[in-house]
Amino acid sequence: MNLETPTETELLRLARQLDSRALAQIYDQYSPELYRYAMRLLGNPSIAEDCVAEAFSRLLRVLAAGKGPRDHLRAYLYRIAHNWITDLYRREPPGEELDESISSDASPPEDATDQNMQRVRIRQAVEKLTPDQRQVIVLKFWQDWENEEIARLLGKPVGAVKSIQHRALSALQKHLQE
Repeated sequence: MNLETPTETELLRLARQLDSRALAQIYDQYSPELYRYAMRLLGNPSIAEDCVAEAFSRLLRVLAAGKGPRDHLRAYLYRIAHNWITDLYRREPPGEELDESISSDASPPEDATDQNMQRVRIRQAVEKLTPDQRQVIVLKFWQDWENEEIARLLGKPVGAVKSIQHRALSALQKHLQE
């Protein structure tokens, strides 16, 4: 088998056997995007790293117990991170701003201040969303997920995700017009 490009199913089969190359490949493949997701929701590099570490630790524990996903690994990892973040928010409601999550393109210096002010306004507006709304916005627009993937992660129907997205966009528009 070629470990360079195994299918997700094959990768999971090997991971359930605790194959170190498969586990390393899963980590290498999914940890960067999981970290970006956690950063966008948490805004703190240290806490985002803890979230990613816990997601992979939990995955390893369920695999070692002979359980775990047989497919949809990406959604499974995001679900672990989602649950971890939700538990964290229950214990400690978010107070810090989201970290810089809107990419910065090279621009003339005179535009930098306007761009920074706009980023701050967007960040503040996103922080005012409910946790579900924030998560849908981050996954849809910053992680480029499809509604079906988001629905699977959240355990909600696609229609509910679309509704959450619509309410979130309306709330963002309202906050940005204030």
